Amino acid sequence: MRILLTANASYEPPRGGATRSNLIWLDHLASRGHECRIVSGAAGEGAELRYHESIAVMAVEEPARRVQVLRQQIREFQPDWVLVSSEDLGHSLLREAHHSAEGRVVYLAHTPQFYPFGPASWIPDRRAAELVAQSAGIVAIGHHMAEYIERALGRTAAVIHPPIYRPAPFESFAGREHGLITMINPCAVKGISIFLGVAERLPACGFGVLPGWGTTAEDRRALERLPNVQFLPNARKIDDVLARTRVLLMPSLWYEGFGLIVMENMLRGIPVVASDSGGLQEAKRGTGYVIPVHLIERYQQVFDEHAMPKPVVPDNDPAPWVAAIQELLTDRDAYRRESEASRAVAERFVNGLDAGDLERFLLGLRPGAARHAERRTIETLSPEKRALLLERLHKRKLVR
Repeated sequence: MRILLTANASYEPPRGGATRSNLIWLDHLASRGHECRIVSGAAGEGAELRYHESIAVMAVEEPARRVQVLRQQIREFQPDWVLVSSEDLGHSLLREAHHSAEGRVVYLAHTPQFYPFGPASWIPDRRAAELVAQSAGIVAIGHHMAEYIERALGRTAAVIHPPIYRPAPFESFAGREHGLITMINPCAVKGISIFLGVAERLPACGFGVLPGWGTTAEDRRALERLPNVQFLPNARKIDDVLARTRVLLMPSLWYEGFGLIVMENMLRGIPVVASDSGGLQEAKRGTGYVIPVHLIERYQQVFDEHAMPKPVVPDNDPAPWVAAIQELLTDRDAYRRESEASRAVAERFVNGLDAGDLERFLLGLRPGAARHAERRTIETLSPEKRALLLERLHKRKLVR
């Protein structure tokens, strides 16, 4: 097969869980002899041909140019499948993929805020939602997200979780006396307001933060004001961060699709204190320390320095988070029980993953599903629009 993946995120270097997941899938496909290419955003200006392992990456900074490159690659590469990842906030890549590769589009549904449909969507778009529904296949990385897609779109999604957690065995980092209470990607939607409240109330405890795609200059200033918070350097391997972590704090306030970092910590026996947002409960696999929160429900018509809409952050009491951290740090038996339970359920989950699942899914698909969905869409046209369409088709036959 020839596989072309497209997204607006940067793939060289990769950023975020969705990007890492997609690269894991493409690496496996490439290792099996399938030819893979990527059209994506770029970390810097310009358009460059780069390589990730054996995969050609067309990294294009300017959005309009990115769409042109996608069109060109579909024409020249003639892919069997175009994988459109949900990191496509304006849905321009989705539109171009369906236009240039009709019936050969597969939607990779990672981040619900980026979908053109559903209550969590930042930019709902009825026509783009129809295109997702018309795709030959939709892939979700968890059952919670698949149920969300079916409710919002009326379309079944295949649940294929990326084998992102290799290699095993996983070293245990549990119980380190001087480990940090760590938060990844501290920002408004990920619950930095709760993190700051917890750190303020536990001044004797050491906290660590690893800035990510959502961390703004304002977030950094707020964190820098707390003497017990230290910034962790970016690391090529997640173990470099987890080796310094005693407890992971994930107080997310937006709707989470799954929570890959939750599973990565649990595999190392690190207890995770998480909110009950979306797929986080699925990622926690029935372990403890899941705390109910008031989720973000509205966003302002203002964008931050990362071009993300600023949320209206609801008030959340940090007290239950403080209590959970204190229990884990002072009660050795509670820490041990949570650590062992987390590691056990995470290992069972990961041992059930298969890198070949996406390959088998694509091999089992048949192009042309979009045309059937399109007929259903035409049937929903108003009588006036349907009559106009029939008139145009009739005139076209007369000309011929």
